[in-house]
Amino acid sequence: MSLVDLIAQADERGLAASGLACLDRCVPLLGGDDEVLRPLWSSLADGGADGDAWGERLAKARAELDSADPSAAPGPAPGSGPGAETEAETETEASVSDEDRAAALARRMLATAPDDPCASALRAWADACSAAALQIHRLLDVAVDGPLVAAELRRQVAVLELLAGRGAGGLRPALEVSTEGRRVLRAVVSRRARGRS
Repeated sequence: MSLVDLIAQADERGLAASGLACLDRCVPLLGGDDEVLRPLWSSLADGGADGDAWGERLAKARAELDSADPSAAPGPAPGSGPGAETEAETETEASVSDEDRAAALARRMLATAPDDPCASALRAWADACSAAALQIHRLLDVAVDGPLVAAELRRQVAVLELLAGRGAGGLRPALEVSTEGRRVLRAVVSRRARGRS
């Protein structure tokens, strides 16, 4: 089954886990601790994406990562319209690195996570996280749609299949899949940082 079909058919727990797993794999871009999202995984194990527990733990994760503002993403300044860019603004935009763009996408994934999760909000978030995570890996890959992107796509499918097939019992292996992807991305980020120094 395709990734699109898996997201379309997932239940609330599967959708929450899908979005959370994408975000979890991208935590290295936010400078976060590997365990920062663990309480959110626990809330899914305790009873799914329950509004109160999920919302409280999400707020804590946002505070710890200090990245709740989606306007942190690179883009035109508020109030600027077509043709309003100055030469300096054009140069600034051109100087934004792939790592900066990837980090902005990761910040937006966290910032747009639904505080009060319902199926429709979680589905929209899971779909957006899927696209953002693939774009992040594309930005950091050695080639367009190279090995990083292919591996991320496999992980996204694996997480959704685990939750569809095992329900709550799929959370632990889904977390393991996510942990593996986070380690890979952390190594990529570190290697790129060394290359710039």
